[in-house]
Amino acid sequence: MKPTTRGFLFLAFVLAVLPLALPNAYYYDLAIRIAINASIAVGLNLLIGYTGQISLGHAGFFGIGAYASAILTSRYGWPSGVALIAGAAATALLAFAVARPILKLKGHYLAMATLGLGIILSMLIVNETDFTGGPDGMPVDAFSLFGWQITGEQTWYAVVAVMLLLVTRAALNLIDAPAGRALQAIHGSEIAARVAGIDTTSFKVRVFVLSAVVASVMGSVTAHYVGFLTPGAAGFFHSIELVTMVVLGGMASVFGSILGAVVLTLLPQLLSAFEGWETVVFGLILMLTMIFLPRGIVPTLRLKFAGRAA
Repeated sequence: MKPTTRGFLFLAFVLAVLPLALPNAYYYDLAIRIAINASIAVGLNLLIGYTGQISLGHAGFFGIGAYASAILTSRYGWPSGVALIAGAAATALLAFAVARPILKLKGHYLAMATLGLGIILSMLIVNETDFTGGPDGMPVDAFSLFGWQITGEQTWYAVVAVMLLLVTRAALNLIDAPAGRALQAIHGSEIAARVAGIDTTSFKVRVFVLSAVVASVMGSVTAHYVGFLTPGAAGFFHSIELVTMVVLGGMASVFGSILGAVVLTLLPQLLSAFEGWETVVFGLILMLTMIFLPRGIVPTLRLKFAGRAA
């Protein structure tokens, strides 16, 4: 059995038995938020970790999905599932439109371009008060599908756990496919990949659109789960948080993305006892982690255990 298959089965086992260890709604809420963040981080890692294309504006795509579902269901009475698909389609079209010019850039130029895109999307959400409610935010209707309404933490946990498994399985299959090897070749050397006959532009655009759509779908899910949206969902700091999950857990590691989401979602809760110093302690933990685990948690530990086994 391949290590990735063992890892996927272990993840499925953990998600299946975790409700037995969740005593109340607060812990269910944490688990749901972890699963949502982990799904986005897995998609973003395909872009950053495997293809080597930075994105500092991914929360903008999250916001498109979230506000598309909120506006279409609450203001226009669209079915929740249709609104989710419409938000994902709009995100895909926007990502496809901007991907070719943006992904021609490299290094800090690419980072600045994606940052600018995220800021534009965030400002549109803040300023279009007639549709989005502006800085005050807006309520979101409950998610319903064929007359069945998703309510309660246990039901929401089951939904997001299944979605995380689907995203993880899809990412693992992509990585093992020829397309995944093409993405890693682009990360290693784009010039060499072109010489080998890989259409680097096409692959970069596809993975950019894919990661954006994952963020959009999870944005829609978050909007219906929380029941209220504010512009912070599409803000700069949310984008940085998502990138940090990928880097901390381990770039080019699907399970590293999930672990990074677990750590960064739980840490603020665990550090709340420091009363005002939690941000300092949070930054110190991240700094020490990157000093002693420079490749990210999962890849660094894998290398250490492999070295001991050898």
